[in-house]
Amino acid sequence: MKPFPYQRIVVIGTTSSGKSTLAKMLSERLGCAFVELDALYWQPNWTPTPPLEFRRKVEHALAVEAWVVAGNYSVIRDLIWNKAELAIWLDYPFGVVFWRLIRRTLHRAIAREVLWGTNTETFWKHLKLWSDDSLIFWLFRTYWRRKRETPLLLAQYPRLKALHFKHPREAERWMNSLNSTQKNQGQGN
Repeated sequence: MKPFPYQRIVVIGTTSSGKSTLAKMLSERLGCAFVELDALYWQPNWTPTPPLEFRRKVEHALAVEAWVVAGNYSVIRDLIWNKAELAIWLDYPFGVVFWRLIRRTLHRAIAREVLWGTNTETFWKHLKLWSDDSLIFWLFRTYWRRKRETPLLLAQYPRLKALHFKHPREAERWMNSLNSTQKNQGQGN
């Protein structure tokens, strides 16, 4: 099998589609940097990083030769997509991502899992379906829009190769198909 041809990859999709999980696994497989945009964006007490500072953080993270980025932030899309060689779009059925969101949020709330510095989630906050703080609200607000907009956005970057997975099994099969000898390929070794 020939070496994996991409060194700069972005994984996109709606909330709870598994962007960070897939990106982290892929970065480990390829031996390159993992860049989680949520970790660069969220400051303590769920305070967003101001746009210019966020751009600087992302630029710094992308300064390495090879990386896999997880995330969809439109304010820095140009920084990532202009440098990326491959976009992996996790475009899963609504029921799959909704169930993942509920399960993940409940687990994080019960375990008091610390996210991105000092932040933790409370399940009750997400049940406030009218609130911008609710990830459930965010999923309903963005899921169908992303399905419509992502092909249009990808068309604006014609040199960016795209993989479109419509079910987690497709992404899993693809990951399993990567030759284990490709490890460290992303570092140019």
